[in-house]
Amino acid sequence: MARVSPQQFPNLTVLSHPLIQHKLTILRNKQTSTRDFKQLVNEIAMLMAYEVTKDLPLEAVEIETPLEKTTGSQVAGKKLTLVPILRAGLGMVEGISQLIPSARVGHIGLYRDHSTLQPVDYYFKIPSGEADRAFFLLDPMLATGGSAVAAVSALIRAGAQKIRFLCLVSAPEGVKAMLDAHPKVPVYAASLDRELNAKGYILPGLGDAGDRLFGTR
Repeated sequence: MARVSPQQFPNLTVLSHPLIQHKLTILRNKQTSTRDFKQLVNEIAMLMAYEVTKDLPLEAVEIETPLEKTTGSQVAGKKLTLVPILRAGLGMVEGISQLIPSARVGHIGLYRDHSTLQPVDYYFKIPSGEADRAFFLLDPMLATGGSAVAAVSALIRAGAQKIRFLCLVSAPEGVKAMLDAHPKVPVYAASLDRELNAKGYILPGLGDAGDRLFGTR
């Protein structure tokens, strides 16, 4: 199957920064240890967040330096909120929190039924003031798109209006499902891979992100 071009998907941004691509290659390697896998996910998530936040609105703020008063800038509105899709999304939280320590954190519990490939939800908790918050929904993999679509739908039902989806590796099928269901939600990925296999795993992918993060099988 020919490689799919990111240009085929409106509202998908593939972040091609050299450091992101370098670290993603090491992440894919099956020889990479659990310790290094966790560290790489943290680092890639931080680099992605730097790129994704470059258009956040700013507001003027008066401060006093050790020498004089001056006007600076700070991010406008309520604090950013990181929402990992449990469990693999947890691996992306620390890296982004290091860049944005004031960010709040919510959680959405979803898992994919390996027989039906459909999402099953079991937990939902986010900070109040949903309509005014900017949500970063986090999941290392965007495979079939079922979990991502369900998570975005849950946030919207709760009142969220500003949502961005961040993943490390995506498949064309998942991106299409996501943008068909929620065309106004921007999707950011470190890679748009070739396709899914019969079991719903991304090819070439990086395996099961949750298992590799937590050392389970």
